[in-house]
Amino acid sequence: MARTKEFDEDVVLLKAMRLFWEQGYEKTSIQELVSHMGIHKGSLYDTFGDKQSLYVKALKRYIEMFEQSIRLPIKRRMADTRSAKEAIRMMLEIAVQQKEEFPDGCFMVNTAVELAKHDSVCRDLVKLGWATVEQLIYDIIVEGQQSGEISKALNPEWLSHYFNNAIIGLRVMVKTITDSEKLRQIINMNMSVFE
Repeated sequence: MARTKEFDEDVVLLKAMRLFWEQGYEKTSIQELVSHMGIHKGSLYDTFGDKQSLYVKALKRYIEMFEQSIRLPIKRRMADTRSAKEAIRMMLEIAVQQKEEFPDGCFMVNTAVELAKHDSVCRDLVKLGWATVEQLIYDIIVEGQQSGEISKALNPEWLSHYFNNAIIGLRVMVKTITDSEKLRQIINMNMSVFE
């Protein structure tokens, strides 16, 4: 008879995600994961598979959370203000906001830097995550062009690449820069592309 799990899978997955986010894949050992997650080694393997499988599941969970943290507030902002530019600014501002329960920066960016070159699964997940953000930006820009707020002379595809790159850059910078005025000025400079 199979034993009932004595832990919440999502809770322990978030613990693993945080540890990988803080330390990276290579530096994090199975023993550290077991200790940090508060489960037995057998439970880790039975529930999540090996270390690489656990990392992929943690990355997928992060991407879901990242999309929710951007998509829902942006849709609300668009519904409230009908301003595409404000929605884009909000995306840039979200990139520099830090939550106490998570490390600074971006788990997707960390994964791209550490693993994308030699782990095709992680590379494809990061590309998918970034493509989703670019599609959201593209849709916002097209809506702004249709309403007349954004010039139709600007290429929405190129702008979506540009602003996704800006978001990624801000997520890297926030790991070392605590000067909120500097970050605000960077956001203002990025927004000047619409002028």
